Amino acid sequence: MTTPLPSPGVSDSRSCLHLLLPLGVFLLLSVLVVLPFFWLGTASGHDFEFHAASWLDAAQQWKEGVLYPRWTALTNHGFGEPRFIFYPPLSWMLGAALTLVLPDAAVPIVFVALIQTLAGLSAYLLLRRLASPRGALLSAGLYVINPNVLLMTYVRSDFAEQFACALFPLLLLAALRLCEFLDDARSSPLSIPLFALPFACVWLCNAPAGVIASYSMALLFACAALSQRSLRVLVRGGAGLALGFGLAGLYLLPAAYEQRWVNIGQALSSGLLPSQNFLFTSLDDVEHTWFNWIASICALSLIVLFGLSALASRRFSSHETSSASNRRAFFSLLVLGAAASLLTLRPASPLWTHLPKLRFVQFPWRWMSIIALVCSCFLALILQKRRAWLWFVAIFLLTVPLAAFLVTNTWWDEDEMSTLRDAVTSGHGFDGTDEYDPLGDDHLDLPLDAPLVKVLPAGPEDSALPQVHTQIQRWTTEDKIFHVDARSEARLAMRVVNYPAWRVEVNGVRVSPGRLDDVNQMVVPVAPGSSQVRIRFGRTLDRTIGNALSAFSVMLSFFLFWMSRWHRSSP
Repeated sequence: MTTPLPSPGVSDSRSCLHLLLPLGVFLLLSVLVVLPFFWLGTASGHDFEFHAASWLDAAQQWKEGVLYPRWTALTNHGFGEPRFIFYPPLSWMLGAALTLVLPDAAVPIVFVALIQTLAGLSAYLLLRRLASPRGALLSAGLYVINPNVLLMTYVRSDFAEQFACALFPLLLLAALRLCEFLDDARSSPLSIPLFALPFACVWLCNAPAGVIASYSMALLFACAALSQRSLRVLVRGGAGLALGFGLAGLYLLPAAYEQRWVNIGQALSSGLLPSQNFLFTSLDDVEHTWFNWIASICALSLIVLFGLSALASRRFSSHETSSASNRRAFFSLLVLGAAASLLTLRPASPLWTHLPKLRFVQFPWRWMSIIALVCSCFLALILQKRRAWLWFVAIFLLTVPLAAFLVTNTWWDEDEMSTLRDAVTSGHGFDGTDEYDPLGDDHLDLPLDAPLVKVLPAGPEDSALPQVHTQIQRWTTEDKIFHVDARSEARLAMRVVNYPAWRVEVNGVRVSPGRLDDVNQMVVPVAPGSSQVRIRFGRTLDRTIGNALSAFSVMLSFFLFWMSRWHRSSP
């Protein structure tokens, strides 16, 4: 029997005390997840360098006074790229904060432990509304150590997606409330911003997770509308989605608009296509095939567990005594889990081809994040029964060999973070990213040890170098100022790649920079005499509109909150 959460009349202190035991359990399980880090070093998965480099670069810019970085200074070995425009901010901001207060080797350990503790708490808050406290606690504990988490921690090192998965339970809880599937849920304007906030946070963690969340919530709202034979749920759900997109507008709008300025199509290059990553797909690339099989094993284990838990829960038995709204909720969850399972298989290929933006999820097995969440809901029903703790023990024991398998199939490096830190302090920088490379450039052709300013002949046909003296006055990520004394016309090649957001001024007059023939390296022409050159990363119109959209959405959320309070206080 489901036990409701404490009513508003219960003191906040009592509610907090009820969370102490779950918090301790989830923290302990999170430490178990990162335990191999203490003797093997850092699990240097596929995306580790990308995320860790972003943390260090963002922290460096904070020291320069840039609160929300958009450009990276150290990618492409100092030439930079607009990474932070396209990659959501929450994960790299958390990572950057940890790099400022922790030793390098401790940063990934603490990051994972914090995120998985958050995942357990958010899952507990969800499952507490669907099952007894014991069932919620045990199932949320299994959510902390589910196969998708282990894959991300040991093999993938996708910290941003892991952050998003930790928020998925809060998003589902808000969606169930919006659909009025919870027994105590009532129609209220507040339910819309309460859904929009975790939905926006998922998008601000990871874009593929945002796409998955968008389609999952749309399917859930459709199931609710059909089961209740009412369009009101679709209207409220659509309003929640729209408000969520608005709250994330400061990231989403620039990321969507400025894709035309980068080689975003490289995100779907060979090896990253959905058709090459369905479960147990084999390619000529042995390494890719082996990783796909590892991910497929994790996904298949969750699909099987989801099916068994749904059957064993007896939620759809004719003898079920739960409320109609509760049965509709679990039927919708069953549909959601089945749809997510189907999308991991090759027969779903037409959906990946035709549904908008779904292909940018890249890997169909990423849908195991939803399968794990739905599975935890059904497991909570089972684990609340007598002797059901045997399920917990069995699943926990089966998780151990899977974790051991993943630990032995990744790369461990004790010096990974310190090596990246050295790349920051030395100014050597990191490799760039194909899909964030500005149009007309191939970052692999950029020189590795280019000077900040290099003197070039006045024209492409000239061979003699003019006599030019340069003095760097300021060289930060978003603002570069230097003085030039030239005896004749000259061109200066910057250690910067061209991008439309750059504003170049010579003696206060804006000029259009050129480029080299082989790469899109910025070239600034200067006249004879003294010149003051300033290169500044400006605010583009799309960024201004995105910020305004988020600000408006925040104000609208507060208005809905006020409307809800007025609605409750009115007789």
